[in-house]
This record gives sequence, C-alpha cells and structure tokens, in this order.
Amino acid sequence: MSIKIIKQGIADTIQDGGRFGHQHLGINPTGAMDIIAAQTANMLVGNNLNDAVIELHFPAAAFLFEQQTMIALSGADFSAVINDITVPVNTPVIVQKNCVLQFKKIKEGARCYFSVKGGFNMPQWLNSYSTNLKANAGGYFGMYLHKNNVLNLNEILNYSSLLKNNDCIVLNWKADIKILYKQHHIINIIKGNEYEWLNESSKKIFTSSSFIITSKSDRMGYRMINEKLIPNHDRQLLSTGVTKGTIQLLPDGQLIILMADHQTTGGYPRIAHVISADISSLAQYSFNSSVQFKLINQQEAEGIFYKQYQYLQQLQNACTFRLQEYLSKHGID
Repeated sequence: MSIKIIKQGIADTIQDGGRFGHQHLGINPTGAMDIIAAQTANMLVGNNLNDAVIELHFPAAAFLFEQQTMIALSGADFSAVINDITVPVNTPVIVQKNCVLQFKKIKEGARCYFSVKGGFNMPQWLNSYSTNLKANAGGYFGMYLHKNNVLNLNEILNYSSLLKNNDCIVLNWKADIKILYKQHHIINIIKGNEYEWLNESSKKIFTSSSFIITSKSDRMGYRMINEKLIPNHDRQLLSTGVTKGTIQLLPDGQLIILMADHQTTGGYPRIAHVISADISSLAQYSFNSSVQFKLINQQEAEGIFYKQYQYLQQLQNACTFRLQEYLSKHGID
C-alpha cells in the first residue's frame, strides 16, 4: 500500500540525514536542509531519526493516502489540512484511507518535513535515501516528486478502532522544538581559514551588519548581499574541501553560505562557518530575509551543539514513550 501524489509541488524531494563518506569521490552529502525538523518528524511517529522524509517547499504537493497510516509534519507551517481538517506541525496524526493531505498557505518557515510511521519503502543509494538531483540517484529515482508518483510504505497497521468514521485524529501531544531555532535571525559563526584575508573594515561589516538572502539561493547555497567585503591582498586560493555551513567570499565581494547540496571542494576563501547547531534555523529563512552573523569561538559552538543534542535526545525519549503507551493502550502493535 502507498501514498500517491495527486498534485505536484514546486521542488519536493526525499531526504534523510545525508550521504557521508563519499566526498573524496566528488559525491556531495545532500540530505535535509533542516535536520532538526526532519528528525523531529521521524521521532513523532516512532521512526529512526535518519529514516527518509519528504522535504516540502511551498507550493507543496498534495497526497492521497491509499492506506491508513500515521504521519507527522515538522519545520515550516504551510497550513496543512486533511480533507479540510487542520493539521498542526510537530504533532502525530492518524490518517484514514482515501483522505487527501494538502497545504494551503505559508504561515512561517521555508521547508516542511513529512514523515510516515515505518518509513517509505525505497532503496538506498550509498547508504542514504537522500535525493541527489545532479547524479539522478537516491530518493525517488533521483528526481523531484511529480504528479502520479506512488510512494510505497514499509508498515501497514489497522487504525480503524481509533479512526471510526473520522478522516483523521490529531494526537494530544506535541514536540516543542521552538527553543532550538534562532528567534532574531542572528546566526552564530566561527572563523574560517581565510578570515584574516578580510581587511579591518570588511571584518566590521561582516560581524555588525545584516545580510540579505537573495532569490538566487537554493539547496546548494544561500547567496547573501550587503556592502562588498574586501580582501587585504590579491592572493588566490587553491580548491580545497568545504562543508555545509561554509561561508565563502565571492569575487564580487558578496557571500555564499553552502547548504545541503554543496559541492565537495571550492576555490573561494572560507572566511567563516555557520555553527552546525544554527544551520537548521538558517534553512527556515526564506528569500529576502535578513541575517546577522555573531562570531563565537570553537568551545562555545561545541557547547551549543551539545545542549541541542541533549534536548533532542530527551525529546526522542519522550516521543517514543508517549507513542508506545498510546498504541499499546489501544491494542495496536
């Protein structure tokens, strides 16, 4: 049994935590732009954190459920409805067969993540479900999701005793992840190898003024615009390794922040790196959003990451307990 796409979205793909261990071969990691939301969607339905999810952009696809299942949405709020019943984010939902999930308008955020209990039944490529569009591999045949695509599910459970005549049931608990996102668009960074290539006035601009995310941004990178940043010499950099969150200084004096579909190497100066704990926040900023960078040290970055990791571990434990208790109470294995 399966879920069928009855309306195509603008750029929806299958993603997971990423494809690692192959960058030396020129294969980029890809994966979810907002890893916190992707993991939260999975933990709400009792999946492994790295199971495949659908990354949705607005306008998003519409889905017909050809079987009963449990789902969760996390990340951006696109005003989801199931047969005109409002479906909140960060909450597990049991869905009746032949119902339709649609997304009406953007309330907040840029990317929504859609999980199903038991996960999607599809092969991995190089140990990952993530879609690599350039290689035409991973995910759903290496492509964006299109109308009439059918996504098979791993798990079939009978929820009839709970659903009765309802189209869906919204369960009565929610994952609170707001604390993990930056509320004022101030993104923490650490110095990159070529930070000192900036002249003093450019360093001041970089860390004290706001940059705008331009419409040329995508999953590969966010192009930022502000006053031009000027290097203090005209040396060239040999192509070297880069990663998600690397901030490069372009020849025109503007910046690009590498995101999930980033290349494996680059020849532009790496003036800074967005700390890993703040990349999910950045992934939820849309075009024309302003971002200000705050320089911190490595120890501070590690401390923020550790607190975030601890919180997610506690959240996963709580979600697992609530879900198992609920299903056991109603005799659903």
